[in-house]
Amino acid sequence: MKNIKLLLFAAVMAMMALSSCNGKGEGKLSTDLVTSPKSATETSDKQAAITFDTDKHDFGTVLQGEVVSYSFHFTNTGNMPLIISSVKSSCGCTVGDYPREPIAPGERGAIKVSYDSKGHHGFQSRVLTVMSNTIPAKTNLRIKTIVKTPDQY
Repeated sequence: MKNIKLLLFAAVMAMMALSSCNGKGEGKLSTDLVTSPKSATETSDKQAAITFDTDKHDFGTVLQGEVVSYSFHFTNTGNMPLIISSVKSSCGCTVGDYPREPIAPGERGAIKVSYDSKGHHGFQSRVLTVMSNTIPAKTNLRIKTIVKTPDQY
């Protein structure tokens, strides 16, 4: 019983020490960003922006084993160079090839997506996540298809 009281006392003292920060208010986080209306509603005047012609593509019906491709075209509608850092797929059967060089404001580019239907059948849907220096940093592209086996064609 004495050990439990001692343990409880130590826990209370530790919590008081952590919450008081030596009683001087040191270690408190600033709330300037939370209370500043500008930080909540506006972004930087200098920012890259990616605008896709479309963010979805339907390959229709494909034969199992076929590899199909589509290019998602985009424009940097911001006023800073656009840098795409990665394009990741929800499945290893889908690959996104993207420009490795910065895209100047007003310039266009494309992300080429290839889907390998080998080993798949039926309705297929994949998401590609484009990571870039935009706000938000993630943009999703979607592809879909129906894969038929040779005996279904």
